[in-house]
Amino acid sequence: MVQSIVHIALVVKEYDEAIEFYTNKLNFILIEDTYQPEQDKRWVVVAPPGSVGTTILLAKASKSEQEPFIGDQTGGRVFLFLNTDDFWGDYNEMIAKGIEFVRAPKEQSYGMVAVFKDLYGNLWDLLELKADHPLMKRIK
Repeated sequence: MVQSIVHIALVVKEYDEAIEFYTNKLNFILIEDTYQPEQDKRWVVVAPPGSVGTTILLAKASKSEQEPFIGDQTGGRVFLFLNTDDFWGDYNEMIAKGIEFVRAPKEQSYGMVAVFKDLYGNLWDLLELKADHPLMKRIK
């Protein structure tokens, strides 16, 4: 049996501002933006360039109960982990584009890491995992 996680839903305030952030600030690729009239919503999917795995579904809060979770889906914990093969290049580009880092770059046993906020305040790790990290065997 082969299974995979296809999408992770990220609750957002507005589709267009989320698309702008992820495509222009993080250089993600817009994979799909399809209007679903039966539900009066859009199916918006983005992914990092070169990624072949899990994508992010930008899911606009559709109920008032969902709105408090925009930017705080995990209670202030790092929520998403963006691995790169060029930590310093991506870090410097993100700084130049106004991305706010809340924890400075640090060398860890598993690789380089820094923590940044997305446009709503969700925390992300920017990572460059070491070649011998167990996940790198799965990525390649």
